[in-house]
Parts: sequence; structure tokens; C-alpha cells
Amino acid sequence: MLDELLDQKVVIDLVSPYVCLGKLTRYDDHHLELKNADLHDLRDTETTRELYVADSAATGIKRNRKRVLIRRAEVIAISKLEDVVDE
Repeated sequence: MLDELLDQKVVIDLVSPYVCLGKLTRYDDHHLELKNADLHDLRDTETTRELYVADSAATGIKRNRKRVLIRRAEVIAISKLEDVVDE
């Protein structure tokens, strides 16, 4: 199932108050690798997760990492950035 997300811009919702957006380039049993990623701590802003992701879908990913590894155990959900709806 993750194969269809490879080389796509994705949104990863995490158990913690973080959300990560970027291009999924690899994965294994323990990690997801994203490049040109935005690892965003939602405690740093007053916006909600949904509004932050919708804004990023509309205006583009605000890259703050060239590469990031995400532990799969921390992932709640993953979807294509283009599948984000703002309704």
C-alpha cells in the first residue's frame, strides 16, 4: 500500500503534536524517509493541524529539512498531499 505513495508528496499525522509533509522516498519496517520535508511542531503556532495542512496544500510545503526519518510506530495516518480537502 505504501508503494503507491512512493515519490509522492505526502502528509503524515503523528501521535505527537507534530505533522510532517514531504516527498516519500523510501520506507522499511521501522521508518519512513521523506525528502524536502516540513516537520512542523503544532505547539509553535495557534493554528490547528487541519488548517496548517490545508494551507500547505494550497501554498506549498515549507521545507525545513532536506531529509527526515519518521518512526512508523509514531504514525497515525499518511495520505497524498493532493488528497487534502479544504471544506
